[in-house]
Amino acid sequence: MAKQLEDSFHRKFYYLRLSVTDVCNFKCTYCLPDGYQPKDQKKPSFLTLDEIHRVTAAFADCGTTKVRITGGEPSLRRDFTDIIRTVASQPGITKVATTTNGYRMAKHVHEWREAGLTHINVSVDSLDPKMFYQITGENMFHQVMEGIDAAFDAGFEQVKINTVLLKDLNSQELPKFLEWIKTRPIQLRFIELMQTGEMDSLFSKHHVSGVSIRNHLIANGWLLKVKDNNDGPAQVFYHPDYIGEIGLIMPYEKNFCESCNRLRISAKGKLHLCLFGEDGVELRDLLADDSQQPQLIERIQASLNTKAVSHFLDEGKTGMTPNLASIGG
Repeated sequence: MAKQLEDSFHRKFYYLRLSVTDVCNFKCTYCLPDGYQPKDQKKPSFLTLDEIHRVTAAFADCGTTKVRITGGEPSLRRDFTDIIRTVASQPGITKVATTTNGYRMAKHVHEWREAGLTHINVSVDSLDPKMFYQITGENMFHQVMEGIDAAFDAGFEQVKINTVLLKDLNSQELPKFLEWIKTRPIQLRFIELMQTGEMDSLFSKHHVSGVSIRNHLIANGWLLKVKDNNDGPAQVFYHPDYIGEIGLIMPYEKNFCESCNRLRISAKGKLHLCLFGEDGVELRDLLADDSQQPQLIERIQASLNTKAVSHFLDEGKTGMTPNLASIGG
């Protein structure tokens, strides 16, 4: 086994976020309000199944224990179940997760579970069908709810729900969300709206501070859970009167990066040392053959020496992505 991935600030990396497509079929106001727009007219060349096998094998050999398969919307890949099976087959990978908008879950979540998916996150920005449509641009609320029920039927002990709270849109639904999880094993994860540089007016109009939600939870008896070393960035709270949990993802908090344990691979094979970083390290030239594994691992490990101490979002830098799914792990 190769040396555990570690940067110059002694942060160890147990968690890989693997994007398998940039394409999404929803048009969320805070992410892709105009829908997915390809950057060029050529058919996108996303990572193949063999390339996914090689890159996850390299990370597993370097101590990674959790892989989250993301997009875009990852279930748009026709070989999505095969991707899950490929990732789950890697020795050392104990958690295989995905983040999805949920529209295909009712039909396919059982086969995903059988292929090796252990954890699932679903984006649900409103419990009101009309508001759901307003935020996502798609009238699929009931299909997504059916998909969540199907996930429990398939054997998932907990489903994580990613919600971006937006002032004057869904922010008044907090009591409804809390009531929803009182008797259900759902971890409801509130993701703080980010300023991306492209939608500054949306941010100023709809941003809700995660700190205000945290203060509300603490004042009402919610308690903070201890993290595992391959957990995502959420601060997770539990309450003795609730079966469900609350997770808060607050990228603007001062010490957000101190516990960073995640690296990201883009759908076209670039390593991003920061989920918000603009520049990527090209890996695809080392994904053509199994014999390239030593060079691939060497390049990944060498790249970590250049990882910055912080994403600097709190200093006004916006980062590369408007896609909040990139941090909702």
